[in-house]
Amino acid sequence: MCKGLAALPHTCLERAKEIKTKLGTLLQKPESSIDLIIPYPEKPEKPAKAQKPTVEDAWQWRNSLEKLLQNPYGLASFRSFLQSEFSEENIEFWIACEDYKKTKVPSKMAEKAQKIYEEFIKSEAPKEVNIDHFTKSVTVKNLVEPSVNSFDLAQKRIFMLMEKDSLPRFVRSSIYQDLIK
Repeated sequence: MCKGLAALPHTCLERAKEIKTKLGTLLQKPESSIDLIIPYPEKPEKPAKAQKPTVEDAWQWRNSLEKLLQNPYGLASFRSFLQSEFSEENIEFWIACEDYKKTKVPSKMAEKAQKIYEEFIKSEAPKEVNIDHFTKSVTVKNLVEPSVNSFDLAQKRIFMLMEKDSLPRFVRSSIYQDLIK
């Protein structure tokens, strides 16, 4: 149980994210009666330009989030899956970090760093990712003088979270199961 009012907002955010995840799981079950209340598309759309992987390639994704994210079709499929669960903020943060690392102009880097902070890191951000206090404080300190490595720790934490939590759910999803048939 929380002691003091300071812990209340953090606990509420955690609980809200837990409910969001559970709702996403319910939405993946077509036999669930929830589909009568909240309609959802049968299969999220995938970009037409990404080439469908071979069964062998898709099979490798079940044990390697890195391989999944390196494949344009795999990334699109994983992102669609997370969107269907209303939990796409982690992959969007990861993608934003990858894009940020490609930035060479210091003024653009500072601008992008601020945007990523405002969208994903800042407390009560619109797409706030779930990182611990230590990771958040290191990231904020890194933003004083932005570099290509400013978000490395936070990105690693989110990658590990997706690897441990989202990837196993993706592998059980119909999106993935259709790829390995």
